[in-house]
Amino acid sequence: MGEMQQGLPAQYQAWVWREGHDVESLTQVSLAVSPLADDEVLVANKVIGLNPVDWKVLGHLPWEPGHVPGVDGAGIVVAAGKQVSPAWVGKRVVWHQSLLRHGSYAQFTPVQSRALMAIPDNLSFETAASFPCPGLTAWQAVSKLPLQAGQHLLIGGAGGAVGQYLVQLAVRAGWRVTALAHPRHHERLSDLGALRCFPNLRGEEAILPAWLSRQFHGVIDAVSEQHAAKLVPALRANGHILCIQGRLPGWPLPAFGMAISMHEVALGALHTWGDDDDWQALTSAGEAMLSDLSQGRLRAEETVIRPFGELPDLLGALKARAFSGKPLVRV
Repeated sequence: MGEMQQGLPAQYQAWVWREGHDVESLTQVSLAVSPLADDEVLVANKVIGLNPVDWKVLGHLPWEPGHVPGVDGAGIVVAAGKQVSPAWVGKRVVWHQSLLRHGSYAQFTPVQSRALMAIPDNLSFETAASFPCPGLTAWQAVSKLPLQAGQHLLIGGAGGAVGQYLVQLAVRAGWRVTALAHPRHHERLSDLGALRCFPNLRGEEAILPAWLSRQFHGVIDAVSEQHAAKLVPALRANGHILCIQGRLPGWPLPAFGMAISMHEVALGALHTWGDDDDWQALTSAGEAMLSDLSQGRLRAEETVIRPFGELPDLLGALKARAFSGKPLVRV
């Protein structure tokens, strides 16, 4: 296994998927610690971050029964594979995992070393675990849009965990941000730098208000492909629309007319197609954002924390939108 801390248990507790699409089907079991691949570390998880993708994919991916779900976790490296620097052992880290690999719903998780981000000494495991999926997604989204100083950006679904970072990163980059979100989020989003806040477009009959038409060089939508389609009229000529939840099913405008560009963001792309340089760019950006969180230059979403034994209940509450805030589980 390479370098390791002393006293690793032979067994550990994990929540595993057996079958079906319901969070109630998750089962807590005891698993054996397996040998690491040469490029992996073993992380003793301290806090698990829950994300909407966790319940959305249940029963929809080629998992074998007994798969451990979860993409975000924070903890301490306790063992390293043969090709991994032993300097990682003992480090406080946070990481984002591929949906196809055993994930964070466990006391221990094997993680490829290239996905690790070091946690600043003065940042809690809770804040770190709340970061990877929403924070890295927001960074990818804002990085994809070309900016000219002072241009307007419309963010749909800005009230969620991704929106928390989208607004801050976009304002920092020089965008003039308008946010669409439930009114309960408007004060918070204004505090984060949004110049204007309006409700999301709800219902099949909802259309973009006329006063938002043709104003924006960029649109980022974090709601759905249907919601994104309703935001196309907000774009100026040569504008850009970026989808985080789903994507536009086809080109929304005639060729050589408005001449807009379409983009999509998915962290899974790097897990499948990314090379070491791609991961270095992503984790370096992530560590810079973690430093900003530790220094108060970025604000994380408020958290809702439960013990390990209540993980399925909290995931179910997330699916039902029964609370506001970022759901976390202490291990």
